[in-house]
Amino acid sequence: MDRVIAWDKTKIEGVAVLPASKSISNRALVLCALAGCPVPENLSDSDDTRVLREALSTSDRLVNVGHAGTAMRFLTAYFALKGGVRELTGSERMKQRPVQVLVDALRELGASIAYMGDEGFPPLWITSAPLQGGRSLLLDASVSSQYVSALMMITPLLPGGLTLDLEERIVSAAYIRMTAGMMRLFGVDVRFEGKKIIIPEKGYIPVNLRVESDWTAASYFYEMLSIVGQGEIFISDLKKDSLQGDALQYRLWEQLGVQTEWRESGVLLRVAGENTGLFEADFTEMPDLALTFIVTCCLKDIPFHIRGLETLYVKECDRVAASIRELHKLGYDLEVPVHGELSWNRERNTLISLEIDTYQDHRMAMAFAPVGLKLPGLVIRNAGVVTKSFPTFWEQLDKLLI
Repeated sequence: MDRVIAWDKTKIEGVAVLPASKSISNRALVLCALAGCPVPENLSDSDDTRVLREALSTSDRLVNVGHAGTAMRFLTAYFALKGGVRELTGSERMKQRPVQVLVDALRELGASIAYMGDEGFPPLWITSAPLQGGRSLLLDASVSSQYVSALMMITPLLPGGLTLDLEERIVSAAYIRMTAGMMRLFGVDVRFEGKKIIIPEKGYIPVNLRVESDWTAASYFYEMLSIVGQGEIFISDLKKDSLQGDALQYRLWEQLGVQTEWRESGVLLRVAGENTGLFEADFTEMPDLALTFIVTCCLKDIPFHIRGLETLYVKECDRVAASIRELHKLGYDLEVPVHGELSWNRERNTLISLEIDTYQDHRMAMAFAPVGLKLPGLVIRNAGVVTKSFPTFWEQLDKLLI
């Protein structure tokens, strides 16, 4: 399904309803499965969470996660410990996303995992087996924090627990802290000592959990306000002291003219002020937000230098290459100073096309959608891909903008 955007707004006012946090929901599902407790309240209705929930509850040998990268990583560790014999596979893009770091670590603990295709990539043949803890395990944390989180969550069930000794540069550390925070809610004491994560052997305590709204999804409403330059949007069930690392994005949006007012039941986003100077930021801790800020800066004619994009090359698509390609269509020529960085010096070209390809990537669709506020007639190809994380995205935008 393609979507032609024809919004005509010079001011935005209203209320937005966000999905529950996908990151918290996915961790909660795994922890509840390990603890033997009910599914959490207000679970995300995203495709990713639905896929993980179904996979954890099925006894089928073949488990296909589609495009759900989090499910692939979390289930690799989960099925290595329990679940019998499983064939874990996914979409063609999923078969290009690496899992070797995680598989190697699990094999060191005694896991029985075989590659059914290319070495280091799904699909996987997994036979659950007793895993051995009581040791320190070196783990490369420079590719994906989900490898770390996947191992963390199964560790309390290993004899003697584990000490995860993280090597290389740690990417998306906020998600590792989220995992630790949720494990503590389930009764397991997780300690950090430098780059070591120390987790004891301990049974999880069943808890009743309600999932808060998704801070990552809020970024697209910040983006709309920043681009339009007038208005305010109220979003319920977001809090400042969130487990979600993306909650800290409010500080960056202040540089792009949007203030956050904290209310008892949520947040009010309000246009206040403007900054047209160079925007500089490191998105190592918040990689899913990078694309939104890149597009916003271009539409506001604000030069930028953005770092910490190393994990974007192995997302649902190569978001670095995709953003360069699609913004070039709109007349913006981005540069790659070094690997993992993007910059723009306000260099413009002619408008080539208003058709945005999404590459089966939900964040490409959502980050580029607000461009239609400045360029009516914008076409988002395969707009339905947003169901991966935000099924009601278009409904929420139409409510505010039509």
